[in-house]
Amino acid sequence: MANHKSSAKRAKQTLVKTERNRFYKTRIKNITKDVLSAVEANDKEKATVAMKTANKYMHHCIAKGILKKGTAARKVGRLQVKVNAL
Repeated sequence: MANHKSSAKRAKQTLVKTERNRFYKTRIKNITKDVLSAVEANDKEKATVAMKTANKYMHHCIAKGILKKGTAARKVGRLQVKVNAL
């Protein structure tokens, strides 16, 4: 238990931010899985649409501070290579 008001506030903020980050990270994983499943099914049209969504959402996460710029670029780049191979 926190002994000071400021440490109690920090503990509360940490819980809120952890929950928010968990939501964003889970969403990133699900969007990535959508792209990969479309690639495995050799569905170029579905993969292209899913890739567009993934790219937009990852860059949205950069703006929110969930992902770093390089991390998002790496993830998007690796997915794009797989989509382009179709």
